[in-house]
Amino acid sequence: MAKRWWLLLGLAAVLSFVGWRSLGISAGYIIHGPSIAAGIGAKLLCSAEYVSGMSREQAFEDVRQYSPILDELSVTYDPERHAVTASFWGISEKTARYIEGLGCAITFSDTDARNQITTVATTKSDAPWPLGSRVDTINPALQVQVADIVREDNARGLNTRALLVVHQGRVVAEAYDQGAGPGTPLLGWSMAKSLTAIMLGNLEFQGIADLSLPPGFSGWDRDARRTITTSHLLTMTDGLDFLETYEPGDNATIMLFDTPSASGYAMQVPASSKPGERYNYSSGTANLLARHYQDLLGSPQAAYDAFIHSIYEPLGMQNAVLEVDPSGTFVGSSYFYASARDWARMGQLMLNGGELMGRRIVSEDWVLRATTPNASINDKAYGYQWWLNSGNDELRFPLLPADAYFANGNRQQTVMVIPSEGAVIVRLGWTSGAYPIDINVRSILDLLAQRS
Repeated sequence: MAKRWWLLLGLAAVLSFVGWRSLGISAGYIIHGPSIAAGIGAKLLCSAEYVSGMSREQAFEDVRQYSPILDELSVTYDPERHAVTASFWGISEKTARYIEGLGCAITFSDTDARNQITTVATTKSDAPWPLGSRVDTINPALQVQVADIVREDNARGLNTRALLVVHQGRVVAEAYDQGAGPGTPLLGWSMAKSLTAIMLGNLEFQGIADLSLPPGFSGWDRDARRTITTSHLLTMTDGLDFLETYEPGDNATIMLFDTPSASGYAMQVPASSKPGERYNYSSGTANLLARHYQDLLGSPQAAYDAFIHSIYEPLGMQNAVLEVDPSGTFVGSSYFYASARDWARMGQLMLNGGELMGRRIVSEDWVLRATTPNASINDKAYGYQWWLNSGNDELRFPLLPADAYFANGNRQQTVMVIPSEGAVIVRLGWTSGAYPIDINVRSILDLLAQRS
């Protein structure tokens, strides 16, 4: 143990000398970095191996892109246990374990509520999309353009893995690269938030949830959080003091990589402003919504069953996993793996006003509320866990129609919904910097207009 602390002190001295930013790391790495680094490695490599089926080389390259310091991870795969262990300099070690239907989660003790959840084998269909996996509606000219975009993206190092276009309810183009294909579940990161919102919308449609009421979390009735409603959480105007900088030691990294319960961690975050007053982007809110979903249904098993029978199956999903943490609760902020065609199903549901294939999932009024600007004083262009193009003085994407809205995730994941164009466009990849989503979507829309 003493040797480990000497290593930490040595690392601190080196980093102080050469400068934090030059190595792509911050001071938070000194205290929290080894544990967070091991957690990132174990969790993401486990899901890449057992959920996405990516090559180990590609998966490790994805992990190390977050920081050069992750080059120092030592990784061990255990196929018999469906587990991956990552160690950072021997200072910290974490193991993530895969369970069919529930994905991967970091193990913190012998207690794992996931072991108590009975999963079901989801069925697949060769019916035409969106009911099944068959796509026979490709537009040849648009297909060429979409394939060219993916090829040009990756020539520039943007790591695009899927680009799919739905127009008037039909998949008209799709292209894949870097080991991904039509059936590959890819990590959407924060696009899971938009799905979590839909799950609460479904409970409202069933008469189980009242989004205007507080979620009723234990302890919140004794302090300023008692006036926070579910709608405040949905619009991220809850007033909670959640810090999301994605540096080791902030709320987001501890919640995702260093605690057995993401929602349990978020429930402890105090209030810092009046609910409804200010927008503050927070992955904690989505995990609180996932906990509320579970609380309303009564148990992790009931939440899983409801998700499968009321969301997954009605949407016709074929290749998707919403991962569960060791507490048994969905990680609603970040961990939904789905194929591009499955992500497109979510977008088409919204475009259709809350129904798909004749099955209503959420009310039309809920979709309207979900895509209406919030009432905050600082950033109104955010709905119910959906980003809006309009709502502020200027459009987020001036090249795109004002009515566009989108799910968005780390590494530039996007499900763009454009009602005025009857289009849903999905982009999945692993881009470390900016991605020209507005330019690419605009070029696709222009060609759609020419072909209409």
